[in-house]
Amino acid sequence: MKALQHLNKYFYKYRYRLIIGIFITIIAKIFALFTPRLIGASINVVSDRLDGKISEEIFRAELMTNILYLLGAAVIAGLFTFLMRQTIINVSRYIEYDLKNEIYAHYQVLSLNFYKSNRTGDLMNRISEDVGKVRMYVGPAIMYTMNTITLFAVALIYMISTAPKLTLYTLLPLPILSVAIYKLSRLINQRSTIVQESLSALSTYSQEAFSGISVIKSYGIEPSTNHDFERLSIENRQKQIDLTKVQALFFPLMILLIGISNLLVIYIGGLQYMNGEIQQIGTIAEFIIYVNMLTWPVATVGWVTSLVQQAEASQKRINQFLKTEPEIQNKTAQPTPIKGDIEFKNVSFVYPDTNIEALKDVSFSLKSGETLAILGKTGSGKSTILDLIGRLYDINKGSLLVDNTRIDELNLTSLRESIGYVPQDAFLFSDSIRNNIKFGKEEASEEEVIEAAKNARVHKNIIGFNKGYDTVLGERGITLSGGQKQRVSIARAIIKKPEILLFDDCLSAVDTETEEKILKNLVKLTKGKTTIIVSHRVSSAKNADQIIVLEDGKISQSGTHEDLITEEGYYKELYTKQLSEKEIQ
Repeated sequence: MKALQHLNKYFYKYRYRLIIGIFITIIAKIFALFTPRLIGASINVVSDRLDGKISEEIFRAELMTNILYLLGAAVIAGLFTFLMRQTIINVSRYIEYDLKNEIYAHYQVLSLNFYKSNRTGDLMNRISEDVGKVRMYVGPAIMYTMNTITLFAVALIYMISTAPKLTLYTLLPLPILSVAIYKLSRLINQRSTIVQESLSALSTYSQEAFSGISVIKSYGIEPSTNHDFERLSIENRQKQIDLTKVQALFFPLMILLIGISNLLVIYIGGLQYMNGEIQQIGTIAEFIIYVNMLTWPVATVGWVTSLVQQAEASQKRINQFLKTEPEIQNKTAQPTPIKGDIEFKNVSFVYPDTNIEALKDVSFSLKSGETLAILGKTGSGKSTILDLIGRLYDINKGSLLVDNTRIDELNLTSLRESIGYVPQDAFLFSDSIRNNIKFGKEEASEEEVIEAAKNARVHKNIIGFNKGYDTVLGERGITLSGGQKQRVSIARAIIKKPEILLFDDCLSAVDTETEEKILKNLVKLTKGKTTIIVSHRVSSAKNADQIIVLEDGKISQSGTHEDLITEEGYYKELYTKQLSEKEIQ
């Protein structure tokens, strides 16, 4: 139960609703327990009439009164039971809503490295399946627990006041029940954890298969992936069956114990009636109804225990992520204005998940409004520089300054709000093109959206679609071509008019003519803004104020376009190669 203590803050938040729910539960059970007493009284009236102790008129009057009381009690008990469900079950929905939001908000602040070491399917399973298990604890489990406790408390008072000795015999099987529940609960907890882990693996495989469906189809490996999915499904099925086998022991055990209680009531009660210890035959009928009224609450003890155990296993998995501290901490609560000066001083960086040294003793400075182009072979560390400026990672050695302040001393939100970032692999959401562009600036007007699209040279493509800017994209923007995705991503970055623009090889999927037009527009748009362009093309870099060439994480060349084309090295080789390719075209 230790893991479930995390939910105490939510119970406190909705304490008044829960208190009202408990109060309603007590009222509902009090009226429900009128039924056995009234039925017992009615049987006694019938017995008295058969024995000639009362007249026909008194018999009819008392029987009719009892029937009316029975109807009234049943209606009131039913009404309050409805209100009980509405009150307590609604609380479970509120807590489910709050818990999902807490998990999602925590996911948002966790560092990029967390997502590299955890699979998407597992993350989704914890916020859906695991939270669903927890909801069953904070709703039905609590409601039935209150229901059972209240019913037992009220019923015991009635039963002891009527026949103490018979009550003792009736409740004899309960200690056996308690021991059985304890033993089975531990087993359920272990198997619930195994089931949830298996579900995570199944969700992860499904998510990856659907995301990479084009690759699966291209390589014709559908039979292989079907086989793998079937294997995971069979494993999950077996683990679910193993859990169900244990859970299935509860109800037969409950029915057996309740049956024994009924037999004890009839046998012991019959002996007491014959010996004169019980004065009226209706008492036995009353006790049989009490026992049967307690059948479902006692039976739900096992079910509730199962729910609690599953919820604890799920909450333990949820807590694992909630207790994960983000590696990138926002050390400054006060917003910090960003101008755009950037300086790397002997910066070295090693990726924590792979131990690959991406940057080695890198130094350069960039004034606000200047443009820097970074070129180099694949894996030379170009994208890493952009990741460090966005503080997706913290540097290992050296100093990274923004506006002459260490980057980790700046307000993280202010820093990232001042950056417009276009990644190499453009990611678009399954939403309209308009909303994908407005992702950079949610309050942007229609005119701003269109202007950004025109500057990214994608406006004509968009209006060519049947629904124009209202066209809803498939997952990850699959509706668009690679070049169109990149241009929409550029529009998303420039619409926010940030102080720092980072372009990570974002024109690789467009032709040279479109590239030239986009670059001309960017020259106007980036005026007065600090801009860093990562590219494999000299055409994207030649107009930059500074150019650096990275090789194996180190700066091998730096200068302007004019400087570097006269200097032997990677840049000149690339320029000569691309110039000859252009002439051939």
